Amino acid sequence: QVQLVESGGGLVQAGGSLRLSCAASGRTFSSTAMGWFRQAPGKEREFVATISGSGNTYHAGSVEGRFTISRVNAKNTVYLQMNSLKPEDTAVYYCAAETRSGYGSSRISEYDYWGQGTQVTVSS
Repeated sequence: QVQLVESGGGLVQAGGSLRLSCAASGRTFSSTAMGWFRQAPGKEREFVATISGSGNTYHAGSVEGRFTISRVNAKNTVYLQMNSLKPEDTAVYYCAAETRSGYGSSRISEYDYWGQGTQVTVSS
């Protein structure tokens, strides 16, 4: 079973930056598409960004130009660089793995494994 562990969350002021990390184990990482999702209090989980096994990326419109997903396969790690943070970015951020196609997806239902989440809080 794939295990995912997120880290890097915290409390920052609006306009600041954070870099989230997700360490993966238990499966061939280079062929696994990865995604970041977030869930704010009282809201449903939403898509943030995805990266395919070959490195192609796609970001949600709400974070395009501010967030960047990347991966370092040699370290079995995927990252989410978050710049120009806004209070509405406050949420628990989850790392997820898609093990079927490896192409990546914005749909929650296509991800097979999830991390425990890391809290990101942006103050105004």
